[in-house]
Amino acid sequence: MFRNIRAAFAALIFMAALSAPTAANAQTYWQCAPFARVFSGIQLFGAAASWWHQAIGKYAHGEAPKMGSVLVFKAIGAMRSGHVATVTKIVSDRIIKVTHANWGGAKGRVERDVTVVDASPAGDWSQVKVWYSPIGNIGTRAYPTYGFIYNGAKAVAAEASAAGRALESADGNIGG
Repeated sequence: MFRNIRAAFAALIFMAALSAPTAANAQTYWQCAPFARVFSGIQLFGAAASWWHQAIGKYAHGEAPKMGSVLVFKAIGAMRSGHVATVTKIVSDRIIKVTHANWGGAKGRVERDVTVVDASPAGDWSQVKVWYSPIGNIGTRAYPTYGFIYNGAKAVAAEASAAGRALESADGNIGG
């Protein structure tokens, strides 16, 4: 219950920050993980790279982008905590748009609908290149990723399973 209250409070702060005047937005500093948690609704905490392992048993995850899913970047040298970004549009099988915070030239700021390109040889989104605003183009470096965490997929599967069990039980009672 406390997490639900905390999530609701964070959502209120988030909405206030986005609707505030431009000067106020310039003073708002977002880390990627708290922003992704509020923006995507995926309730995971801690360093961005730790989200992948935290999601096991809580959220479905995989290597295909889906609207509202969170792309989890691995922790590497300059990105000691990794990075997370929420998918806002699927452009093609190898290009998506994300909204994220605290990336590259936008330290602490939110960037909306940023282009991300699958740079993996196998086409499995295990490496990506991200739009880099200081150069006005896709960055030249490929970043390793774990994949995508899907919001609500576990809850939907659990509800479907429960509904199936209820139907089986009802069928058993009718025929017996």
